[in-house]
Order: sequence, then structure tokens, then C-alpha cells
Amino acid sequence: MSHTAHIPSHRKPRRSASKTALRAGVAGGVLSTIAVAGAAGPAQAEPVAQTIEMPTITAGLSTSVAASAQATQAVALDLEKQATEDAAAATAAKTAKKAKAEAVRKAEARKKAEAAAEAKAQEAAERASRSAERTTLSASTGSSDSASSSSSSSSSSSATGSAASVVAFAQSQVGDAYVSGGTGPNSWDCSGLVQAAFRTVGVDLPRVSQSQSTAGTQVSLDNLQPGDILYWGGAGSAYHVGIYVGGGQFVGAQNSSTGVVQKSLDYDPPSGAVRVL
Repeated sequence: MSHTAHIPSHRKPRRSASKTALRAGVAGGVLSTIAVAGAAGPAQAEPVAQTIEMPTITAGLSTSVAASAQATQAVALDLEKQATEDAAAATAAKTAKKAKAEAVRKAEARKKAEAAAEAKAQEAAERASRSAERTTLSASTGSSDSASSSSSSSSSSSATGSAASVVAFAQSQVGDAYVSGGTGPNSWDCSGLVQAAFRTVGVDLPRVSQSQSTAGTQVSLDNLQPGDILYWGGAGSAYHVGIYVGGGQFVGAQNSSTGVVQKSLDYDPPSGAVRVL
């Protein structure tokens, strides 16, 4: 055994040749890439002199953002308020239109009611006037009943010629029907019967009672003769006519209930009379 102590070596072991070659290749490639990049860049590129700092959110910016948000909210509230007001205005306009239409309808109804009331009042006044005329006529007739009866009787018995023919025709129609506008031969209205009776003796009378009441000479009811035309209402505005046949009697187409009848003057006292023959 050797007495010489073995001192371990502190030298690093050599790298293998393959590792050395690999590292040399990598380094060469990196240097080549840098060289190519340098050649491809601008020939006169200037070095970067300063850096760009990104803005930071400060207290002022935060305040501006908050103010903008408040403004947006205020605009939204204004728009909502405007929409509400517009809706309310539309509803009010619709309600006003409906109320106006209702007012117009009520006004028209009131106008019609007033017109109807006025017509009824006028009709009532006309009836009252006719009743007053009949009352007056009855009073005057009653005061001279005796004289009228004797005069009428003598007149009836002395009816001759055309008057007798008119009376005979009228009496021959008693029992016929009353029809408004009727002119015979089996149905009549008041003026149609009178016209037909006088046509038998060649006298052409007007068709309606208003005109017939002024067709001849006005005579007193106290001096009637057979063949005289009796009328009810005013002369020129008569609403009914008949024929005096003597003896205090008249023949007339009264109404649809009675038809053509022969009645006493007291049954329906006339307003006046005209003499055609």
C-alpha cells in the first residue's frame, strides 16, 4: 500500500465534446437572428426617447362620471314626466269630446221636446178655440130654436130644383163608409161627398173643405136653406163640411167610426154656411 495520500482534484470535469458543439450552435443561431433583425429594421431608426403613461382615474374624473350619471337620470325623469303629462292630456281630450257629444245630444233632445210641447199647446189652443166657437154658436142657436125650426121645416118642404137634387144625392149616401180622400161611389170623406153632390147639378166645387167654405155667399145659420154648405172652423180654414138638408138636419161624412150620417145640427153645431145655389 502506497504511503502517498490521494488528494482529490478540484477541477471541474470537462464537458463532453457533443455538449460543447450544441451550445456553440445555439449561440450562433441567436447571433444570426439578431443580425438579420437588425438588417431588416429601418436604417435610420431613432432610439425611444420617452415612454407613454396611461391615464389614471383621479378624483376629478370620478366626479365627472357621477355628474354625467345624474344628468342622464334627470333626463330620464323628464322624459317619464312628459310621457305622463301627454297621456293625461290625451285622456282629458277624450273625456272632453265625449262630454261635448253628450251635451249636443241632450240639447237636441231638449229642442225636440220643446217643439213637441209647442205643437201640443198649439193643438190644444185650436181645440179650445173651436169649442168656444161651438159654445157661442149653440147659445145663439138655442135662443132662436123655435124660429129656426119653423124656418128649416118650411125650407125643407119647399126644396126644389137643383137644391132638391143635391139633398137627395147626399141622403142617398147615408150609411156609406168614411175614408180619408174618398170620392165615392161607396166611400167618402167630407169634402168628397159635398163635391160629388153638387156635381150632379153641374156645379164644380173645389176639392177641399177650406176652399169649399168660401165657394159661395156666406149666410147666417138662422137663415139656412136646403142645399147650403155647412162648415166647421173658420171660413177659408174649415176642417169639416156637410150639406144642410132641411128640418134642422145635415148630412156629412163624419169620421171612420160613423161613416156618412144624417144628424141634427145640435149633434155638431157648424161654424158657418155658404150658399152656392
